[in-house]
Amino acid sequence: MAESLTDTLIRHEGMRLEPYHDTVGKLTIGVGRNLDDNGISREEALLLLSNDIDQARSELLSCYPWVASLNQTRQDALINMVFNLGMPRFSKFRKMLAAMEEGDFEQAAQEMLDSRWAEQVKGRAIELARRMAMGSV
Repeated sequence: MAESLTDTLIRHEGMRLEPYHDTVGKLTIGVGRNLDDNGISREEALLLLSNDIDQARSELLSCYPWVASLNQTRQDALINMVFNLGMPRFSKFRKMLAAMEEGDFEQAAQEMLDSRWAEQVKGRAIELARRMAMGSV
């Protein structure tokens, strides 16, 4: 059976899952995708985003199964935080998580705002804290 074009290109180009500079210095990823010259399409960006949201949701629910009992607005606020912070940094919001687990969403929102993260992301933190407190968009 003949080798597929996909297999041939992978064999010739290699597959790198982390960005690297190719032999002429171009930032490259995957199977020879030249990011300097070609970037990615909107559709590819949305596919990556969808995968990243799924990963953040999976990590969040794996570490904090009780989050599944929250309404969608509150779950989405937490997924947004995990997406932005990563799970290791998100898990340091112990007071926020404890308040949420007790159903004290006003306190959870205050804990979100009382953080270095809130200072860094400003309006994003204010919006997510409001959603946490109110449970609606």
